Amino acid sequence: MKYAQFLLLLLAAGCSQQLMPSPNIYVGSKKDCFDNVAQCYQCNDVDVLYVTDRAPLESPIDNRHYGTARSDTLVYGLCTVSIGKDLKWPDLVNDSRTASRRHDLSLACPKIQELGHMPKTPFGLVSVNGAWVDDPAAVAEAVSTRDAFWKLLADRVAKTPDKREAYVFIHGFNNSMEYAAGVMAELWHFMGRQGVPIIYTWPAGESYAYDRESGEFTLFHLKQFLRCLGACPSIDKVHIIAHSRGTDVTLSALRELNIEFKCSSEAGGARLKLGNVVLAAADLDIQVVRQRIVAERLPLMPERMTVYCSPTDKAIGAAQWLFKSNRRLGDLEPQDLTPMMRERLADVAQLQIIQARVKSNMLGHDYFHSNPAVSSDMILMLRDNRAPGAATGRPLKELFQNFWEIDDKYMLAAKQTGDQRTSVAPSGLPGVAESR
Repeated sequence: MKYAQFLLLLLAAGCSQQLMPSPNIYVGSKKDCFDNVAQCYQCNDVDVLYVTDRAPLESPIDNRHYGTARSDTLVYGLCTVSIGKDLKWPDLVNDSRTASRRHDLSLACPKIQELGHMPKTPFGLVSVNGAWVDDPAAVAEAVSTRDAFWKLLADRVAKTPDKREAYVFIHGFNNSMEYAAGVMAELWHFMGRQGVPIIYTWPAGESYAYDRESGEFTLFHLKQFLRCLGACPSIDKVHIIAHSRGTDVTLSALRELNIEFKCSSEAGGARLKLGNVVLAAADLDIQVVRQRIVAERLPLMPERMTVYCSPTDKAIGAAQWLFKSNRRLGDLEPQDLTPMMRERLADVAQLQIIQARVKSNMLGHDYFHSNPAVSSDMILMLRDNRAPGAATGRPLKELFQNFWEIDDKYMLAAKQTGDQRTSVAPSGLPGVAESR
């Protein structure tokens, strides 16, 4: 493969967005999670909370736009994502239940409102009794910003009090903030608009090399955000969906936090309230994963860590060629695991690997939301906290213990029972771990 072809493949990501195809679990249904959407959310707009260290472009604070430059300041706000133009709620619901839609369901971000910011990092230092400490003024500003962010989260949680959970999407290479907001908005829409949708958007979008460096740059800020979110009294659980290069950013931050918490004899997963951590199309060398992630016991940190991989992901294949990698996590094959590796995978109940043998677009890199079978599985996991397996309502094909396969027919032939359509508390599902 020539280098120019590699660039062409990667730059194909981030095209104009339409609402993702209706998940298989909803196609043809007449009664599902949309029946339980709060009145205030029954519209074609979705407000996604955002946290970013992208530098703002010249724009007013109540209609802010962000570019690819890096900022020393972490800011937060609300990004409004519209699904279609002036679309009525019943029409949106009907089109969300069919594979053939009657309306234009283009995604747009008509408003991005910046609401607050942390002080610049690193904080200044002052000497107190001969010891260097963070500038008290910066610390006070950070606490004030944290409290304001917590208040915003509390207001959002109050709209769906039965789901005090946050869903955080961390995007990959060459993605804009608007693209990330669109992905989170559509996933949250199909999860029944429960809980709080959030994006953490880092300074990506220049080049593969620049974005890899930006992934290093953003780590301190991402850790700052995850600590803040995990400590929020209004949030009971945090789910993370990371895609492509975003998986490296996510796991690097969690790894450093895990080491930090271990030093104070704390359980990192419980401290951060980690429920599901999803790694979709992970752009990570498998040998690096074994030494930096598995050896550090990171899969034990959340209640469940799920890896989605695909043998037809051309972007991952291109990255594998570029870095001369034997295998990337995003295109892991069952035969790549030795008998010893399979035994060790079987010992880690929290870790699930799902190979997606499904149709996708030309690049094959966004199947986690663009393919109706895979999105169905993610919804059952994230919305209902279902473990994989037919007994729990996620009838994946088990190749060997904790390694599963999904195809395009997933959930299409399943009988549309009430249990498959509506959210069920974890305690009501066989084989699902209770919250810690």
